[in-house]
Amino acid sequence: MASPLQLEFVQSADRVSALPSTRAEVAFVGRSNVGKSSLINAMANHRQLAHVSKAPGRTRLLNLFELRTGGTLMDLPGYGYAKAPPKQRAGWQQMIEGYLLERENLVMVAVLVDGEVGPTKLDAQMLGWLRAHVIPHTVVATKHDKVKSSARIKRKRELAQKCDLEPGDVVWVSASKGTNIAHLRGLVLTWLA
Repeated sequence: MASPLQLEFVQSADRVSALPSTRAEVAFVGRSNVGKSSLINAMANHRQLAHVSKAPGRTRLLNLFELRTGGTLMDLPGYGYAKAPPKQRAGWQQMIEGYLLERENLVMVAVLVDGEVGPTKLDAQMLGWLRAHVIPHTVVATKHDKVKSSARIKRKRELAQKCDLEPGDVVWVSASKGTNIAHLRGLVLTWLA
């Protein structure tokens, strides 16, 4: 079992040019309230490393974390609904796209999709955009624990199909229950190696 990622918060920024350079970086992106910050905390086994809120849209900047073993993780603002003015939300989209296109040494984008809800139109747009720009990405389905065990096989097949993937290509996790967190930690370390 992979031990918790030894993560430290480095800084927040509103543009790529304000971030320090890195050897290799994995970014976490997904709609607001999908559980990006909770997942980072679960991988680090640290409840308050990344700020978690019940209100969608609390992550509003590019939040950089460094692994003691090398490499960095990026917690990006969520897309979709957030309690913020439309102009501010539009700025987040530009910030996310700018980051994804300009960040040197970005080795993988973990696209978080709500396993209970399934991929939304915005998730499909993000996957299409990443594919159009040939940016390496992996779909991570969160909230595995919220899907009834009797419906999981069907849900996994449906979610993968809506993402144009095979069921085995989607990493299913639960930050609250710890499901497959060790597996995702191992993937992150492999991506950053």
